[in-house]
Amino acid sequence: MEKENCIFCKIINGELPSKKVHEDDMSIAFLDISPVHIGHTLVIPKKHFENIYNMPDDTASHLIKIAKRIANALKKSGADGINITINNDKDAGQVIFHSHIHIIPRFKGDNIPMWPNKKPKEEEMTEIAEKITSALKDLR
Repeated sequence: MEKENCIFCKIINGELPSKKVHEDDMSIAFLDISPVHIGHTLVIPKKHFENIYNMPDDTASHLIKIAKRIANALKKSGADGINITINNDKDAGQVIFHSHIHIIPRFKGDNIPMWPNKKPKEEEMTEIAEKITSALKDLR
């Protein structure tokens, strides 16, 4: 399953170049061409899934295992810390709509801002916890 104009599908098919660091039957990992830091790596499934929502569990699990291995390799290569993120949907920052995991090396004093720490009210926390719990029951 591939999408005709998907840049990641083109990388998988060898139509576009990449700096591959890993490849197996289910996934490929390569350096991001617009990295937060040098070594910023993307792990993607070889099958096209727009985001994580409909990705089979075995594929998602496999991608996380590969992301963990790459995180360890980046740490061994000199990173002080690692961020691992998945952006799902435009409003969450997804730009390429082929699901992918970012493994971003971090360094002491890099001053890259993280998200703000909100201070929600107790009632808000209770309400969202109930909504998530209810939605999880519906997804079984």
